[in-house]
Amino acid sequence: MDYSYLLKAPVFRGMDIAEIMSVISSTPYVIKRYRTGTMIFQSGEPVNSFVMVISGSVKGEMTDYSGRVLKIEEVREPGSVGAAFLFSSRSVFPVNVVAVTDAELLTIKKNDFLKFLKSDDRILQNFLGMISNNSLFLTEKIKFLNFKTIKGKLAQYFLQISGPGVSATQLPMTQTDMADYFGVARPSLARVVSELESEGLVEIRGRYLRILEREKLALITRE
Repeated sequence: MDYSYLLKAPVFRGMDIAEIMSVISSTPYVIKRYRTGTMIFQSGEPVNSFVMVISGSVKGEMTDYSGRVLKIEEVREPGSVGAAFLFSSRSVFPVNVVAVTDAELLTIKKNDFLKFLKSDDRILQNFLGMISNNSLFLTEKIKFLNFKTIKGKLAQYFLQISGPGVSATQLPMTQTDMADYFGVARPSLARVVSELESEGLVEIRGRYLRILEREKLALITRE
């Protein structure tokens, strides 16, 4: 097994390749491969292993009562899946996990992973940091879902990614990805983007975003 790609894994942050090899080689693990579109885990399925994406990408998605699919998060290598729920009192996947591309997942059973965490203080600290970051991500996601209008979601998103006092930035997602992220139709999102531009609030050229009227954009988030 080639361990070099694990250098980028958040759980191994601050460790060199020799240290990673020493820890992982003494830990039982399994590598599983999935085709694009495969349902890997279903909502409500027990989380009984630490799961790391070692190639490709997967996504967490949920379906509401109307049948609309909402993408919660896309996880690319070398991210982890369901780590925040592994030691929770209700240890189940809250969403479906589907392969976005052909993917390989490394899994470590819960009891073995517990020993793995105890093997090095850095690994334990990194794991706790991963859980904290995941909580922050879900908090931000809930904020977006609380906005009733697409315009409100976009205004909040643009202000957040640009940061205080920054007027120009690079969009981290395409409009298609944003539509999935907000759980709306791509044409609906494109229409609202055009509205914000025609109102002189933002300027978008490809993946380049320029905020022209920050205060007016902030007012939309309060409607």
